[in-house]
Amino acid sequence: MKRLVILGGGESGIGTALLGKEKGYDVFVSDKGKIKEKYKEVLIHNEIEWEDEKHTEEKILNADIVMKSPGIPDKVSLIKQLHEKGILVVSEIEFASKFTNANIVGITGSNGKTTTATLTHHILKQELNVGLAGNIGDSFAKQVLEKGFENYVLEISSFQLDDIKDFKPKIAVITNITPDHLDRYDYKFENYIESKFRIAMNQTKDDYLIYDADDEVIVNHLKNNPVQSTLLPFSLVKTIENGAYLDKEDIKITIDNNQIIMPTSNLALEGKHNIKNAMAASTVAHLLKIRKQTIRESLENFQGVEHRLEQVLKINKVQYINDSKATNVNATYYALESMDAPTVWIVGGTDKGNNYAELFSFVNEKVKAIICLGADNEKLMNTFGGMVDVIVETQFMSEAVKIAYKIAEAGDNVLLSPACASFDLFENYEDRGRQFKNAVRNL
Repeated sequence: MKRLVILGGGESGIGTALLGKEKGYDVFVSDKGKIKEKYKEVLIHNEIEWEDEKHTEEKILNADIVMKSPGIPDKVSLIKQLHEKGILVVSEIEFASKFTNANIVGITGSNGKTTTATLTHHILKQELNVGLAGNIGDSFAKQVLEKGFENYVLEISSFQLDDIKDFKPKIAVITNITPDHLDRYDYKFENYIESKFRIAMNQTKDDYLIYDADDEVIVNHLKNNPVQSTLLPFSLVKTIENGAYLDKEDIKITIDNNQIIMPTSNLALEGKHNIKNAMAASTVAHLLKIRKQTIRESLENFQGVEHRLEQVLKINKVQYINDSKATNVNATYYALESMDAPTVWIVGGTDKGNNYAELFSFVNEKVKAIICLGADNEKLMNTFGGMVDVIVETQFMSEAVKIAYKIAEAGDNVLLSPACASFDLFENYEDRGRQFKNAVRNL
């Protein structure tokens, strides 16, 4: 009986444990932190051995295969020991993909991947049997075990891609690549780029890679490191023969001389970056033979993603917007770009080596006040102190929202778009977004 050790007792870990047990592995789950009660109950109910608040090495180093949570870096000594012993260390995506013959659409990128994955799933589910997993919702492994969908849309992070071996999506999407998580990649942007491109490393000419042809990082990397996949780029500024492009107000998508045209005038989501997300999702749908009418209707009635430029409430003619999912500078760039009124901007958190320079023109043009919400706000205060009349700092979401309420006048926006990770003051970006929304509702 092969021994499967799972490091990390979160959503992906528990899903993998259940799938592994079903497939005849001897399963052991180990988490250095506390495993949540709801997950403990699942493990106990399924008679799966587990431990938390420690890693017992002798129970781990005898594994045949290890599935590690994407949150654990390779630099950790336990992972180094596993590699030295030649024990296979994989991600949940890799493990679960062995047990399904489904069509897989894998979506990665620094920004836009959640919206693109959710939108793609929203279109496909109108006509296909399809699951949505990866970084979203129920784990991929659990869905492979319980649902057995014929198609999956997977939102995949670079950390998950670092631990794939044979994983090969039929259709891969790279939305964009901007510096993010560099703390995990020895502060080398090139390492992070290579990590994202692993999504296509096992693809053949019968598989497809959809990518942003306006993103110089992607285009240059492809030039110097060609892939086997059939390429389907999308662009807002170039004319694309095979792929998608914007022609005045219309998205035109061509695959094998078969063209469909989508008007952008009624897209549910606003902003240039959402035209790109719509192009990527529509290209996937066109490849999978979804009807044009279905694609168009789906783009027009899509509700968007929680914590991503989510309009919360209007109070005294001030619009409060929750963009807690903006955990890097580029995401906040899109948020500020889409602001069409003077904005009180709430920013801050765990800085991953951020360079804020690309935000300066928007801050000068649109931001009237900045509220720094982080455990350490020194860098933000130094960077933006001279650009706005009002800059304050706080460690509490409720206080940040009260300050914003005092500063904002009729017609303004209050935007939470942190440009940073959330772990200094919050459990995760969802917790941060929910606290913001609760604070707004309590005004």
